[in-house]
Amino acid sequence: MMGGHGGGGGEGTSFEYTPTWVVAAVCTVMVAASLAIERFLHYAGKKLKKEGRKPLSQALQKVKEELMLLGFISLLLSVCQSRIVTICVDEDIMKHFLPCALNEKNHPSFFRHLLEDKETSSGVCAQKNQVPLISTEALHHLHIFIFVLAIVHVTFSVLTVIFGGAKIRQWKKWETSIKEEYSETPKAGKEFTNVRDHDFIMKRFMGLGKRKEALGWLKSFFKQFYGSVTEPDYNALRLGFIMTHCRGNRKFNFHKYMMRALEDDFRKVVGISWYLWIFVIIFLLLNIDGWHTYFWIAFIPFMLLLAVGTKLEHVIIQLAHEVAERHVAIEGELVVKPSDEHFWFHRPKIVRHFIHFILFQNAFEIAFFFWILVQFGPHSCIMGKLIYIIPRLIIGAFVQILCSYSTLPLYALVTQMGSNFKKSMFDEHVQAGLISWAQKAKKKKPLTGTTMFSRSVGSSGDAGGQRDSRGDAELKGIHIASDSQSHTTNT
Repeated sequence: MMGGHGGGGGEGTSFEYTPTWVVAAVCTVMVAASLAIERFLHYAGKKLKKEGRKPLSQALQKVKEELMLLGFISLLLSVCQSRIVTICVDEDIMKHFLPCALNEKNHPSFFRHLLEDKETSSGVCAQKNQVPLISTEALHHLHIFIFVLAIVHVTFSVLTVIFGGAKIRQWKKWETSIKEEYSETPKAGKEFTNVRDHDFIMKRFMGLGKRKEALGWLKSFFKQFYGSVTEPDYNALRLGFIMTHCRGNRKFNFHKYMMRALEDDFRKVVGISWYLWIFVIIFLLLNIDGWHTYFWIAFIPFMLLLAVGTKLEHVIIQLAHEVAERHVAIEGELVVKPSDEHFWFHRPKIVRHFIHFILFQNAFEIAFFFWILVQFGPHSCIMGKLIYIIPRLIIGAFVQILCSYSTLPLYALVTQMGSNFKKSMFDEHVQAGLISWAQKAKKKKPLTGTTMFSRSVGSSGDAGGQRDSRGDAELKGIHIASDSQSHTTNT
């Protein structure tokens, strides 16, 4: 406050002359709202732990960390605001890289704000015939945008996993049907069947030759929009996973494992990584008048999502081709062979990073749109013409829907076709047992450690790792295949 009691200088009344009931009322509302959110997150975390859903509980903890980061950014901006707005630069520097054309400054409100700045904390810049590096109002707008971006990203990630999880749960009936089939009396012997008579091969095998390969990619592109995963796909991929990683247990609950793996990946997707913040900074730098960056940037998640969906569908086609090319007839059931070779850079986990970026970029686009709409109105120069607004909203909605109902379920199933399985294959107490064993093994000789592992890991039983009646054999009944396609748990 420049002048005492009257609130002169345009900065309003200071704390010294603000009624105590106003201070107490505002403080009460803020504290109550903060405590309500904190208690909600606390009880949600307790409920998830009670239900044994540790990955989702960890994802909730990640949300808390993001909120704490936002709180720190808010505190930093508030503390440094008075010093940042007193940084002065030449006026010519501020005429370049503008989000709006310079003639937009002819609006009367601009001169009013400029006058207020000269009379307040920015008066020191006016005395030097300079202008502030950033105004208090612009700093406040930036503060709000960062908060809105983080909230929208977390919300969209949660909605994607909820809707995608609902789609994956529809496959549970296929898992139940398979278990019921195995529960029936097995046949006396295995029959030889033509490979191309299997539903999985008939629907996925496109034939040999470069022309057929091109048709395979084309089919993969369109397949992601309708019936991305069918029952023959699920059965074939499930059996391939089991025969590679837990051959001794044909009743392994693949659906439950897949859901646990998805929940485990979700806690990594819900956060905002450092490279995503770099993307935000680059966009803010390139948001220049006439470039329409906010429009073209909407195509990045759109194109990347189509590429990811096409690749995941093509992995299924590759698995079918491998079997059809090597065999004319097979004895018993058709078994595909999981391998990292089918994925980009031989890394199935890279798909998760792409989905993380897609969700964040789409959330960024939607958050930026509504932030501009609320802060500056629908006629703001940053908002652009209607011809740019409508496609952005359509693309944003399309990306969110396709990612939830097609790409995410595809990711949950197809990325299990790598050479290794994920730690979600084991229940929580088994994971703890494996970690404990690994820590003890490090303290002993390699030969002794190998012996302990061979004795601890059995050749049959439930891969969920159920405890026996004595409670001292957590790892009993878990089969780890010894072939070249399975080695260790991904951590």
